[in-house]
Amino acid sequence: MTAYRGEIWLINLNPVKKSNEVGKIRPALVMQNNELNAGAYPTTIILPLTTSLIDDAEPLRYRVSKREELEKDSDILITNIRAIDNRRFIEKLASLTNKELSFVKNLLDEVLS
Repeated sequence: MTAYRGEIWLINLNPVKKSNEVGKIRPALVMQNNELNAGAYPTTIILPLTTSLIDDAEPLRYRVSKREELEKDSDILITNIRAIDNRRFIEKLASLTNKELSFVKNLLDEVLS
């Protein structure tokens, strides 16, 4: 299994340790660079998605329309960035366009700046 930047994967985020952490089996966007993804690095940086949509929530969220195997419109939770063990990946669901990925990166930069 190799997940690449800009792909949305179904990921097992359980167990959750705190009530403000996102858990469950859910889609997540791979944000880590492909050099690490293709190597033997044991973790991957992701942004979880939710189907509990909030309109006009940028820079905290970014809306992704359903596509490929992503069955519902979803919000990418920009502020819930985390590194996960690669064994949590289940299956690839979809991919963002380069334009969408660039926009998400800009939102993440805005939140981290």
